[in-house]
Amino acid sequence: MAVKEKEIVVSERKMETIEYVGLTLLFLSLIILFVKPSLIGGIFDAMLGRVVPIVVKVYLTGTLGSAIILSVMTGRILERLGFTDALVRVFTPLAKIFRITPLVIVPAIYNILGDINASGRITAPSLKKAEATKDEQKIAIATMCQGNQSFSTFMLGLLAFTKGGIWAFPIIVVGLFLPVILVPFILSKTIYRNVKYKDISEMPRFTPTTPAIPTIFNGAREGAELLFLLLIPAAAVVFALMGALDFIGIWKPIESAMSAALQALSIDPTTGMQSILVAPTLAMNTLVETINKIPPRLAIGSFILAASGLPLQIPLAQIPAVWSQNSDLTASEAMQAAVLGIIIRIISAFALAWILTPLVV
Repeated sequence: MAVKEKEIVVSERKMETIEYVGLTLLFLSLIILFVKPSLIGGIFDAMLGRVVPIVVKVYLTGTLGSAIILSVMTGRILERLGFTDALVRVFTPLAKIFRITPLVIVPAIYNILGDINASGRITAPSLKKAEATKDEQKIAIATMCQGNQSFSTFMLGLLAFTKGGIWAFPIIVVGLFLPVILVPFILSKTIYRNVKYKDISEMPRFTPTTPAIPTIFNGAREGAELLFLLLIPAAAVVFALMGALDFIGIWKPIESAMSAALQALSIDPTTGMQSILVAPTLAMNTLVETINKIPPRLAIGSFILAASGLPLQIPLAQIPAVWSQNSDLTASEAMQAAVLGIIIRIISAFALAWILTPLVV
């Protein structure tokens, strides 16, 4: 029996665009290694220099890491004690007027009581369970960025206003609580319009039936997972990028431009930059020391900015990481909603600084 040899046709694989990018990077790397080999090592060292103080001193050996673990644990305890269901009942009358699910306000309340990361980890699954639309989940993120994410930020701000002779009550009511109600209404009528009202009878109960001891320990373990598997890597990405930009000389002009913009927006540049780049708690601690040296208008703007979804790694990295794993949103969609929330907060800081100053000084 004759055996016929089969002709094997070899087709050349077509070059994809990303391969051209890879080849370009390869040639650039070779040129850099030949002309200035220290550049690559210098960029890596600059990235490391930015990341290590944040990861080690802030998250691991500082108070923030422990605060995140405790806040998730506290949030789970509150959830087990019926806190989420209670919030839904309280907000239902307003939600009926707005024609939106009552759950959109819950992440903001959890944020004010605890931590923005714990808020997403605990409340995002509740929104998903209640079959909230994607637009409603985006509204929840944007609204979540309208309040302070730690009680220390709130208390230090009050202390600063007391020291500076500024009446804090109108600032708290108008600057913290009113936006949590108005932002969902405004966004549901403008940008995120795919919303639908759900009565409490149409939603499942959100109080789990887990026994007390497992609730506490599982909450602490969940907080540790959130810290080590999501938040530290997310912070490392953002600060590594800052370090690389700083090494090649781009970050300083960006930082200067941000400082000038804050001044123009009636926000104290020093504390405003601390809120954006480091931590709102640090910003309010600085405000306690400097409030008598700056105009009251800048102090009010600084406080309202600090009561938000900042610092920068939260909207750009942590919120996308947490919500993409616990909701129907992609990381990109969650980031867009978080950035929108921060923009709204900056605008409100500018407007309220001018509106409230004559009333409180």
